[in-house]
Amino acid sequence: MKYCWALVLLLAANALAERRVIFPPGVKTVGPYSPGILAGDFLYVSGQGARRLDGQMPATFDEQVTQCLENMKMIVETAGLTMEHVVYTHVYLENMANYDAMNRVYAHYFPRNPPARATLGIHHLPTDTPVEINAVAVRDLARKKLIVPAGYKSGAPLTPGIQVGDRLYISGQQGRDPETGKIPADPGDQVTLALDRFHQVLAAAGMEFANVVFVNPYLTAKVPMQTMNRAYASRFEFGNTPGRATIEVSSLPHDANIEFTGVAIADLSKRRAVRPKNMPPSPTASPCVFAGDTFYCSAKSGFIPGPNGGVFAESVEDQVRQTMRNLLDGLEEAGLDFSNVVASNVYVDNLEEFGKMNGVYAKYFGAAPPARTTIAPLAPVERKRDASGHAPMVEQISIIAVTDR
Repeated sequence: MKYCWALVLLLAANALAERRVIFPPGVKTVGPYSPGILAGDFLYVSGQGARRLDGQMPATFDEQVTQCLENMKMIVETAGLTMEHVVYTHVYLENMANYDAMNRVYAHYFPRNPPARATLGIHHLPTDTPVEINAVAVRDLARKKLIVPAGYKSGAPLTPGIQVGDRLYISGQQGRDPETGKIPADPGDQVTLALDRFHQVLAAAGMEFANVVFVNPYLTAKVPMQTMNRAYASRFEFGNTPGRATIEVSSLPHDANIEFTGVAIADLSKRRAVRPKNMPPSPTASPCVFAGDTFYCSAKSGFIPGPNGGVFAESVEDQVRQTMRNLLDGLEEAGLDFSNVVASNVYVDNLEEFGKMNGVYAKYFGAAPPARTTIAPLAPVERKRDASGHAPMVEQISIIAVTDR
């Protein structure tokens, strides 16, 4: 089921002085989200699929990627910016065999100084689009600085890191040797290699792991979660780790099995981890972390915290309600609420439940909801409780908020 939220969003465009909804003429969203949110120094662009304004899907994949980027460009230009202002993107592909074709088209839109980028293969996208791309753009192009470690090699149209003032966006760094293209046989070695490459970008910007505020570890089933967590935790201070959204995906470029992408801030005095009182310290993720005026919150699920915690709700609607409760805990601990949220990523188990998820999600935001990207990373799981009565997790949501103080 499709929802048209354009009218309420346009009416609310100036409702909050701290942010502005970017809504190009003729655009119709299929859920409770804004095409773009301009907040402070940054523009957050919702995931853009390949459909034209009339809802038609272009015939070829090249045309589909072109339309996807045209949709993004329309939002960026409505905000008064250009594609060169884009500093960070995520590309979602339903078929990783299309990676090279995507790169050829993508390079035409970013012929010089391309943004930092992460690319991942996923199971399914809304509206049956084969590709979706979201973005972050900077308002002042003069603040954009390319970060390229010495000897860095990449055949893709991306920059290893883009620094904007003291904020650093880091491209996806894989557990694959960039010189030989070889992937270590041991999953732990793959994780170590990916983290080392991530650190090379940090170091080139004069930063360390302590400066990181948010990380997306993307991994395939070939890298056990506990293996990734052991190596990851060794790089960060216990209880002061970045926010994190760990997503198992169908595939990664060049047959890689692990990739880390994220955001760091140079000035450690502006970095502050926030942990609600009902959450114990973690070796792998802080619930939320401030980077100046921007608040990055880890992906939450319908998990009920506590000594007897777990996911007990079966329906996507009830799990989303608990997820939003968990996200609100982090926001309120920082003196914020859902009106401060400017962007979100929604990971769902089954996109046939897209409408059900939207129905609950919409209730937590006003007439100007945040920008949003929604994907189904993997094929749907079996909806069966385990021996302890725990239900399978069928959604996760991460958010970015901006304080108005």
